Amino acid sequence: MKKKLKVILLTVSCMAIALGISASNPQNVKGHPEEYVLLISFDGFRWDYPTMYHTPNLDLIGIEGVHAKSLISCYPSKTFPNHYSLATGLYPDHHGIVNNSFFDKKLGYYSIGNRKSVENGEFYQGEPIWVTAEKQGIRTASYYWVGTEAPIQGIQPTYWKPYNERITFEQRVDTVLHWLSLPEGKRPHLITFYYHEPDLVSHNFGPSSPQTKKVVEQLDSLLGYFMLKLKLLPIYPKINVIVVSDHGMAEISSYRYINLSEHLKKEWFEYISGGNPVYSLQPKIEHYAQVMDSLKKILHLNVWERGQIPSRYSYGTNPRVNDILIEAEAGWSVGWSSKADDYNGGTHGYDNMLPDMQGIFYAIGPAFKHGYSCASFMNVDVYPLIAHILELNPAKTDGKLKEVKNMLRQ
Repeated sequence: MKKKLKVILLTVSCMAIALGISASNPQNVKGHPEEYVLLISFDGFRWDYPTMYHTPNLDLIGIEGVHAKSLISCYPSKTFPNHYSLATGLYPDHHGIVNNSFFDKKLGYYSIGNRKSVENGEFYQGEPIWVTAEKQGIRTASYYWVGTEAPIQGIQPTYWKPYNERITFEQRVDTVLHWLSLPEGKRPHLITFYYHEPDLVSHNFGPSSPQTKKVVEQLDSLLGYFMLKLKLLPIYPKINVIVVSDHGMAEISSYRYINLSEHLKKEWFEYISGGNPVYSLQPKIEHYAQVMDSLKKILHLNVWERGQIPSRYSYGTNPRVNDILIEAEAGWSVGWSSKADDYNGGTHGYDNMLPDMQGIFYAIGPAFKHGYSCASFMNVDVYPLIAHILELNPAKTDGKLKEVKNMLRQ
């Protein structure tokens, strides 16, 4: 009898893995909340695109729900650090994803294009919102989000997808609608949903280009389609939709490019991590003074040693940040290539308080006020906001519910 039971349990576990369901999630049920949260991110959707382009569907959410002036990114204003800050409520210095690429002395290099590192849960510190929810017996799902492809504290969303950019927006919507149509016992109450535009197009052509305009307006139409589909669900009156972005975008030009190879030699360094416009450098001891002397002579480049990084960046205490941080001035690019023509279009990563680096926040649903506009706030406040709506006991975060509580119905 014991052998048969082991076979049955093994079969169930294998089926769960095949379906993309986390079989390791604890089910210490706290009880399901009444409401749902659907968190949608449009990568690189700058805060002022709705004033630059035609976005009637986002505008409607702002009219009928909540709209913030902007959502302030964490430093550096890069994709992976900020999506994980949205998920954990922690600054990158505290959750460990300190840039899109970095070096960890124990684990090695992490890079957004390296599947082995992306799927290694040891790289991710802090507690993302789906782990908080799953620990408390609330099912979650993710159609792409930084960290969901790795077991963090041994836990992944109940339903999740390995990243594949070729899956269309409509296909992703169909899957999310399917998840929300599952029986109550299987239905996720938290869904994170990521889409890679308009970041890609604005990198290539710049934030003020006709190409970016076209994609932003297409995204708004797709959001309208999604909202119409959601309204057909019986549970729609209980769904809270939050639309965010991770950062903004600044115009760059090949005429404003710093080629580090003209000033430094790569063999002077133990590690080089990051990317335009922010690099984290670890010189070899014998070259440290030489590196600092060379860097300080470069125009349009901010240079800080670890203890000198501006305190408002909340950055530099994590050992994954190297001893020297360099950041190009806004609108300037920095790299190691002699091909300056590669540095046209747009980029991000600069000072997170610069308006061009800030994203969007729109929300609508039973938890939110009607027609409420609020000031800009930090994206680390999104975690405690979602935890409150879903009646979760939150993990310790840098974010604060009091910063966003005024947008909620009393």
